[in-house]
Amino acid sequence: MTTWKPYNSGQTIGTLGAHGDKILRDEIKAVIARITIKQAEQYISVSCSIPGWIEHTRFFKEISDAQREYDLMKDELGKIVAVITSTNDQLKVWELISIFVRRFE
Repeated sequence: MTTWKPYNSGQTIGTLGAHGDKILRDEIKAVIARITIKQAEQYISVSCSIPGWIEHTRFFKEISDAQREYDLMKDELGKIVAVITSTNDQLKVWELISIFVRRFE
């Protein structure tokens, strides 16, 4: 199983995102899943995506909450990636995405 690696060799850390928020953590798995923590003036966001499957963002007031949820979300995204890359069982992928979204509303 592939591991999570810094996106773009970590060069995005500390840079500003499209909305002017600062990127704190940014990782990719199997070249298809990406998860990012960004800090704006009023909030911290955790965004994840698997192109063609899911894009999901959550907002937090405290960095500690965002960090904790980032790690939990990363684990669950890894399960989705494993199904996509090993079997491409679309029904199973959508089932896992549904569980993911309910858990991380």
